[in-house]
Amino acid sequence: MRTVGERLVEGLAERGVSVVFGIPGVHTVELYRGLSNSPVRHVTARHEQGAAFMADGYARVSGRPGVAFVITGPGLTNALTAMAQARADSVPMLVISGVNHGSVQGLGHGWLHELPEQAAMVRALCPTRQIGGPAQVGDALDWAFTLLTSGRPGPVHLEVPTDVMPMPCAPLPAPAPFPAKVVPGDGDLADAATRLNAASRIVILSGGGVRGQEVGLRALAERLDAPVVQTTNARGIMHRHPLCVPASPSLEATRALVRAADQVLAIGTEFGPTDYDMYVNADFPDMPGLIRIDVSEVQLARRPAAVKLCGDAGVTMAALLPRLAAKSGDGAARAKIACTAARAELAEANAAMRGQLAMVEAIRDAIPRAIIVGDSTQPVYAANLFYSHDRPGGWFNAATGYGALGYATGAAVGAAMAAPGTPVVCLIGDGGLQFSPGELRTAVDEHLPITYVVWNNAGFREIAEAMAGAGTEVIGCTPSPLKMKPFAAACDLPFRSVAEDPAALANALRQPQQGPRMIEVRVGA
Repeated sequence: MRTVGERLVEGLAERGVSVVFGIPGVHTVELYRGLSNSPVRHVTARHEQGAAFMADGYARVSGRPGVAFVITGPGLTNALTAMAQARADSVPMLVISGVNHGSVQGLGHGWLHELPEQAAMVRALCPTRQIGGPAQVGDALDWAFTLLTSGRPGPVHLEVPTDVMPMPCAPLPAPAPFPAKVVPGDGDLADAATRLNAASRIVILSGGGVRGQEVGLRALAERLDAPVVQTTNARGIMHRHPLCVPASPSLEATRALVRAADQVLAIGTEFGPTDYDMYVNADFPDMPGLIRIDVSEVQLARRPAAVKLCGDAGVTMAALLPRLAAKSGDGAARAKIACTAARAELAEANAAMRGQLAMVEAIRDAIPRAIIVGDSTQPVYAANLFYSHDRPGGWFNAATGYGALGYATGAAVGAAMAAPGTPVVCLIGDGGLQFSPGELRTAVDEHLPITYVVWNNAGFREIAEAMAGAGTEVIGCTPSPLKMKPFAAACDLPFRSVAEDPAALANALRQPQQGPRMIEVRVGA
């Protein structure tokens, strides 16, 4: 009979999982036994944080939960940062770990990988459940996938004691069906439609909850003649559409658009400060008549709104559309004014940002419809303020929300695994690269079409500028950078180095590519 670990892998395959990311260990041998002769493919990371970042990138691109296998104790603690990033950005991620066997948990005897209470540590971050015996495997997987596919997504953790993982386990029952998508009640939809039909200058605020719903969002915006403001996690939707406003709500130009509206409709956005108040000036306009669509009742309760529609963004927009009268007016003109003003505001606020944005646009134009995965680095910050990507779901990064450095190298691997053959660009600073350089070797192992564009300003320039702006001595912001050419050679990556010039970067990007490669941008050179 197969073991608990083997049945767990079977259960994942039955729920549509085709790829897992991880690093094996003595406490997870049975999971890896389950991968033998399984349709589930394993991708080996170099660090457990990288494995979970890979699961994050995979989930964002595929629209399905990303899965990571990690060992007891340090494997799980290493993954916690990535799990927190997934929580901040509502990314469905399942982390399966070992845990010391039940008879020794909490005794402090010094067992390998021992923690005082592993589940309690994780519970502060996300839902967690222990599989205490073979009879619990199916129920635990159903519980996890219900959480991953309903409500507000995020990380979920399952742990299996080391004495339980090798136990004989009978075949699992058929998986429970995934929950149906929630639709708001007719009364709430009618209230929202009444307000929208009475308005003439509507603005839509779109967040990460609209990912994968471009058709529905475009139809709604066109029916309402409403400019669509995109937070970072909504970028790529409605590229070049006249109603698209790919500008941060932190910019005054965007706030002016919202302030002039007679009705605001917010869809799948939590109004987080890193999107709506990046400059911490608390000047975002009041919206007393706000209509809000969100899949989470908890999230809806966190902010006042005149009408709260609790439901999946896609099905809610589809249910709302037939109730709305078609409008025609100045929506496109309002969007154009906002976009022009936002770009000008960006350049006026920080002259360097104009050049940084030009570099990001050069990447987009040189490799059309690529997926750009960003780290917390200067050109990513600039583009998060104003940038339109040409692929829905093709622009995401860790520079908002939780803000984890070193995110992009792993997440780019996951993105490439989720979209085979699609070019992926990992845009990362020289400082962020040193957080997680090992994941480049995973890209080499998997022969993935990833271009690592390294923004080399020889330090933590963004942080140094913040220190200088605060009038304090700049300390700790000049770690020596890697020597990029020999580092790329050590990773078996083709390498080019260019100056901070959009044309030079575009030329390097257009060169033929076989597998992963690295392009260094010498900032200020």
